[in-house]
Amino acid sequence: MWRRSRGLLICLGILIVAAVALAALTTGSRHGRLDPRSADPDGSRAVAELLRARGVTTRVVTTAREAAAAAGPTTTLLVTDPDRLGESELRAIRSAIDLSGGRTVLLSPGSPSLPDLAPAARTKGTAFDRNLDPGCTLPAALSAGRAATGGDHRYTTDGATGTACYPSGGHPTLLVLPSGTTGGDTVLLGSETILLNKKLASEGNASLALQLLGTRPDLVWYLPSPAEAQDEDPAREQSFLDLLPRGWSWALLQLLTAAVLAALWRARRLGPLVTEKLPVAIRASETTEGRARLYRKAGARDRAATVLRAATRERLAALLGVPPTQAHDPAALLPAVSARLTERQPDLPGLLFGTTPTTDAALVALADHLDALEREVRTS
Repeated sequence: MWRRSRGLLICLGILIVAAVALAALTTGSRHGRLDPRSADPDGSRAVAELLRARGVTTRVVTTAREAAAAAGPTTTLLVTDPDRLGESELRAIRSAIDLSGGRTVLLSPGSPSLPDLAPAARTKGTAFDRNLDPGCTLPAALSAGRAATGGDHRYTTDGATGTACYPSGGHPTLLVLPSGTTGGDTVLLGSETILLNKKLASEGNASLALQLLGTRPDLVWYLPSPAEAQDEDPAREQSFLDLLPRGWSWALLQLLTAAVLAALWRARRLGPLVTEKLPVAIRASETTEGRARLYRKAGARDRAATVLRAATRERLAALLGVPPTQAHDPAALLPAVSARLTERQPDLPGLLFGTTPTTDAALVALADHLDALEREVRTS
């Protein structure tokens, strides 16, 4: 059993070790994507350090309540994943936009969040070009020049007041809208690329990021947490998949695919039965008894009766000189058997070519009658 299963067990062990190592590496890095404390390629520590060098303090919050409480006329509120927010979180951020008088930067907002956070704007498809030219008079855009604002959302204002920059196909990927009545504004940034460590040094990404986030001395960096929606709305139910961190669904899919492939690799192949020579000599009586037990366990009286009659007919044909090809032909075998019997057999056709016995006792009786018939033919 060990030799048959060790290959599968080794593969399973490798998968488990790989999963544990991946989990350790993932949890070992305290911060994730767009986190200003993360030095990973997809983190945003570089831009946070540049802002700190220019006198801008960065505060990380993970709930909408903290973000709304920290917002004010001297703050820039950055919302990293607006489409992930629930109804109560959207209301809290909307209140901060209306009352704070500061700047709010929304990273790649889409249809789920725009009606609540920026009702004057709506999405207009995907910007397939990543690096775009300013195409506007906004000082920050003119100073930064070409930047990676494409790749995700484009926007339209349907005539509302605002500054549209970095157009792709006639629709902007950067939109600055006035908000509230206290002089604040809302910035819709169609892509998060300019804030990532791995892309900050490309094109004018660093200049644009610093100017959008550094206009006020305080920066509130809002990273929505997976548990926030459940805490804010206890009635909201989450599935198991909702609780998994990003990327783990693909890891689970890969593990499942590997398990299926391993099962297909090690599974028993189904095909036609083949004969195989026994490795040792077994007495004929043991083979007969074993087969008989199998027939009895399966209730295969028809099969057993057929085997008994066929074997008896073949032996009788050899004793009587009937050709083997006619051993199972009643017209050829029955007259030859009747001619050798000293006494007339009342039901010879039924004995050699009859129906299936209905009980085990009838099957035993059939075997006895066939044996008696063969002995009589031999001795006559």
